[in-house]
Amino acid sequence: MTSLGPEAVAVLDTAAELHGIGGLRRTSEIHVSLPARSARPRRAADPDLVVHQLTLGPGDVRADSGVAVTTPVRTVADVILRIGRFPAVCVLDSALNRQLITEADMPAVAALIRGRRGAVLARKRLAEADGRAQSPLETRTRLRCVDGGVAPDVLQLEVRDDDGYLLGIGDLGWRGARVIAEADGRDPHGSLQALYEDRVRQNRLVNAGWTVLRFTWSDTLRPDYIPETVRRALRRPR
Repeated sequence: MTSLGPEAVAVLDTAAELHGIGGLRRTSEIHVSLPARSARPRRAADPDLVVHQLTLGPGDVRADSGVAVTTPVRTVADVILRIGRFPAVCVLDSALNRQLITEADMPAVAALIRGRRGAVLARKRLAEADGRAQSPLETRTRLRCVDGGVAPDVLQLEVRDDDGYLLGIGDLGWRGARVIAEADGRDPHGSLQALYEDRVRQNRLVNAGWTVLRFTWSDTLRPDYIPETVRRALRRPR
């Protein structure tokens, strides 16, 4: 990127990756913005280089480890205009959860997307964001539940015994029915130690009268599976 000159700025997916924002599919493409007056390098010279000409203000760019990159607020605004609902909400949730943006920044994001192509749908994604989601898989699981009419009433639900001892924290919870849904991602739940800890925690929760459901990424690809599974658990007599 430095070969493009001092005015080159990392934008879009590349900026999101530099900030550590999750929710986007990893690719080898490098997204860079150059001023309109700059000559655009030929794409053939570097097939992974995607050059844009975004209008960026002084407050939209910062230096990150010596690389000019759009700020998290500007990055989120640019990205959610270009992608679908699920990845857009995942991006927003990730940025909020990692405190790269805050709820106080949401009006600024809304202002940055106003009047741009895709703004109407992107504005709806802002209303669906929830920074309590700790992974894109949790976000996708929540959205499937919302779409299926069984939205959880709490995220990151702490379950304690009568003495106040923490039995476990559920990713999504329905307190009245004592149902918890866990989003089992490969990275945090893939090790043998994680599997052991998950089983111990699940046993404690089940013995305390909670139903624990577990969902994976492939489950989120089936629109009806997660909400129907939750609905059956909610209907089960206590």
